[in-house]
Amino acid sequence: MRKIVLQMMTTLNGRVDDPMAWVHGVSDDQYREIDRIHERFDTVLVGRTTYEEMAAYWPGALAEAAGTETNQAMARRMDTYRKLVFSRSGRQRPTEWNNTELVVAGSDDALARYLAELKAQPGGDIHLSGGASFAQSVIGLDLVDEFHFFVYPSVSPGSSWFSRLTEARTLKLLGANVYENGVTRLHYVPGSPGRRARPSSFSEMLT
Repeated sequence: MRKIVLQMMTTLNGRVDDPMAWVHGVSDDQYREIDRIHERFDTVLVGRTTYEEMAAYWPGALAEAAGTETNQAMARRMDTYRKLVFSRSGRQRPTEWNNTELVVAGSDDALARYLAELKAQPGGDIHLSGGASFAQSVIGLDLVDEFHFFVYPSVSPGSSWFSRLTEARTLKLLGANVYENGVTRLHYVPGSPGRRARPSSFSEMLT
């Protein structure tokens, strides 16, 4: 079974939208780690707005050999990945780019069915990209199998990853790394299902 993996940058308070408001740079060691994670993927899930930002940058970066060696490796990956662009209505076609498909999912149920079928197909792991609303929808459907959060040491008002959840969820930490720019990567998988009994007091949690 393929996995859906969320690998994204965030703040200490979990902000997901408008990264230009809080990202202070990507260090070389952080970028190499991002590229290492992307080696597992052969498919990207993305909302239409974020896709258009990707399509405006990566093909040109590849053609012009722009940026560092890591940036070129990412450009090649982005070009060859199968890119699934999700839309509620399908009224607007995405910009043409290699291996791009438009997926129309008019409801959360339709989205859940499509992704469950996609995970059952053969292939590599699947990267859940932005935008914020699309990623929040997939997280809320409990279809994310791994989380890689690159946490920037800042707080910023805005939309958070888990703002659409209606009940508490647990995550299991698999690993953590700190990079030259102070960013910390936290690698999680969903915790065991089931609701824990609510403690009657704080002191009960200490005994």
